[in-house]
Amino acid sequence: MFMSINLKKLLGAFGVVLLLMSPLFAFGDEKPATATPAAATAAATAAPAAAPAPTPNKGDVSWMLTSTALVLMMSVPALALFYGGMVRSKNALSVLMQVFVVFSLITVVWCVYGYSLAFTEGNAYFGGFDRLFLKGTFDSMKGEFAMAATFSKATPLPELVFVAFQATFAAITCALILGAFVERVKFSAVLIFMVLWFTFAYAPIAHMVWFWPGPDAYTAANVVDAMNAKAGLAWQWGALDFAGGTVVHINAGMAGLVGAYLIGKRTGFGKEHMAPHNLTLTMIGASLLWVGWFGFNAGSALEANNSAALAFMNTFLATACAVLSWTFGEWFFKSKPSMLGAASGAVAGLVAITPAAGNVGIPGAFVIGTAAGLVCLWGVNQLKRWLKADDSLDVFGVHAVGGILGALLTGVFNSPDLGGPGFYNNWFEMKQGFGGIGAQFLIQAKAVGLTIVWSGTVAAIAYKIADWTVGLRVTPDEEREGLDTASHGESAYRL
Repeated sequence: MFMSINLKKLLGAFGVVLLLMSPLFAFGDEKPATATPAAATAAATAAPAAAPAPTPNKGDVSWMLTSTALVLMMSVPALALFYGGMVRSKNALSVLMQVFVVFSLITVVWCVYGYSLAFTEGNAYFGGFDRLFLKGTFDSMKGEFAMAATFSKATPLPELVFVAFQATFAAITCALILGAFVERVKFSAVLIFMVLWFTFAYAPIAHMVWFWPGPDAYTAANVVDAMNAKAGLAWQWGALDFAGGTVVHINAGMAGLVGAYLIGKRTGFGKEHMAPHNLTLTMIGASLLWVGWFGFNAGSALEANNSAALAFMNTFLATACAVLSWTFGEWFFKSKPSMLGAASGAVAGLVAITPAAGNVGIPGAFVIGTAAGLVCLWGVNQLKRWLKADDSLDVFGVHAVGGILGALLTGVFNSPDLGGPGFYNNWFEMKQGFGGIGAQFLIQAKAVGLTIVWSGTVAAIAYKIADWTVGLRVTPDEEREGLDTASHGESAYRL
């Protein structure tokens, strides 16, 4: 028996080693790094022999590395603290653990195949497999790095920087979902669900919304249609999503709502007191989210330029507006303004301005931020009662509702007539344009609808698979005990 158990452990350890070594086999016959994947990589164009290839700007690289670190901070520790403070004390550590491990899991899966599915050329829905295990991003024999496209011609970025930046987006999106079903979900079910949902919901939606050949691919007027046809579906429609209103927030919000329904309500929900146990942690988490979100939104410009400056200021302003509108709205309707409300207002403003950050002007930031505080306040109160779901930490009410609001209003306030910058409708000549508020609003609505249906459908299937394999919920006794000790054998507090 002892030898049998040790043999199983040895085989298991050997399997883990093989998994970790698999990138070496993938890289063994690697071709030299080239600037190939579209939307992540700048398309190579024929150039005179004397003309040197464009090189990355050190300021852009520095800004993007900083932005990546800021977005990482948004999950660990910011989101973990924000969520951790809002649950009961017996579940605080379990929430920290879920966020920490899910973020790590998705980062690894992103580097194995997620990046390739999202940001290489394939079809309108999925990318290909050219970048499995990040193959081709770095040629160790020649010391050459593949380059990624930005939004300016001849302005590349090391592809590995883009990979890391987008990895933080993928990981925090999955971590956001956790808030909808905290305090009763099995840890093993969380991990199974996240891999499935990430693979079949996050990666394809990121591809549909953000994948395109890059500006350097538009070498002549007669190739514009061909290059557009290589882009993701929503990009081909002309949908605007600067930093993830659809890809991150609506996507996560829908998955969270489906989970709240399928996993069911917490034991004692509506009958027992389930107030946040530590709003100090929640306030610290919200504050760190606000700081980190500058990397999230301004970093999505991919360059240290005017677009990044606009996104930075809009993020700053809209969030402050949302804090005030939520606070005064709560004060008016509930008689007292709360710290939880102010923190939630900040997140609502950050969510709503995300798709609009570099796509609207300062007037748009005022309106979107103010509207977000009030609309999301309604979302976590009246709408939540209508839905009759135990969305524990209001993932749908803040992220989906705020994301929908921001995505739709982006189509309005992108208009130069309302102070917006417009958008490039001719990537060959790099000319700004705008097709009209009504037309752009409808395009935005199509992208929102696509995300809702796709994410909700994939989430339902992924939850069912997790339920069939390990079960979704802990036992009632474990739920009463608290997941800190029942699932992890630890406690957040020793009093």
